[in-house]
Amino acid sequence: MNILVSNDDGIDAAGLRVMVSALSEIPGVDVYVSAPNGNRSATSHCLTLRVPVLIDEAQVEGAVYAEKLSGQPADCVKSALKRLPAERGVKIDAVFAGVNHGSNIGDDVFYSGTIGAAAEGIFAGLPAVAFSVGNHNPSMAELENTRTLIKEVAQKIVPTMDGTMLLNVNFPNCMPEEIRGMKVTRLGPREYDERYEVMQNHRGQKYFWYQGDMVMYQGLPEDVDVMADQAGYVTLTPVRFRMTYDEKMAELEKFDLKF
Repeated sequence: MNILVSNDDGIDAAGLRVMVSALSEIPGVDVYVSAPNGNRSATSHCLTLRVPVLIDEAQVEGAVYAEKLSGQPADCVKSALKRLPAERGVKIDAVFAGVNHGSNIGDDVFYSGTIGAAAEGIFAGLPAVAFSVGNHNPSMAELENTRTLIKEVAQKIVPTMDGTMLLNVNFPNCMPEEIRGMKVTRLGPREYDERYEVMQNHRGQKYFWYQGDMVMYQGLPEDVDVMADQAGYVTLTPVRFRMTYDEKMAELEKFDLKF
C-alpha cells in the first residue's frame, strides 16, 4: 500500500514526522510526503491559482520520497495525486493528514488545512484519514501516543474504506496516562469566544488580529465529538463531504420560480 502524508503545520512539524515514522513501520507500506514548506493552519480547501507553486525535495525519515511546496495543504495532495504516478511511477492508495498540532473537532473540520488535505483523498475516491492532538504545542509523549492507533487504523480500517468517508481522529488535550478511552462520535458544534482587535498602522490603514478561546459545552449528547473530547476520550468521527440537502429538493420544486 502506498500512503501519501500531508498536513497544515508544515514539513518540519513533529506531528508529521511521527505519522510518517509510524506508517513506515507497517510491512508492505511505502510512505510518500507532500506538505507545505511552512505553517498553513486554517487554510481549509484553499488552492493556489495566481502564483506558481514551488516544489523542493525534502528529507523525512521513513518516507520513500518527500517534498515541500510553497502552496497550501490542498495543493500538496491534489497535485501529488496527479504528479506522482508520472514522476515516480507510484499509485497512491490512501491519504493521511497530520498529526495536527491542535484539535480538529466539530465545525473546525470546515476550516482546518489538515482536514482539507485529507479531504482531497476522498475527492479522488481514496480512503482519507486525519489525526490531531488537542495541544497546539504538543510534547513528544503526546505525539508518540498516536503511533499505535495510526498503525491500527491503517491496517484494520483503511482496507475497508470505499473512498467516500474521511475518518477524523482526535486525541484530547491531556497527557497519555490521563486519556479515559476511545469513542466513535458525531461532529458537534465548535464555537469560540471571538475577538477582533482592530488597530491602525503608521499609514492610517486599519488591521486586526483574530483571537478566540474555545467554548466549553454542557448538556450535549455523549456521542458528540466535542463532549467526548472535553471528557478526555480519543474520538473517531466518520465525515463525508456530500453536502446536498436531499430532503429539501422536493420542497424547492414546489416554488413557481421564473428566470
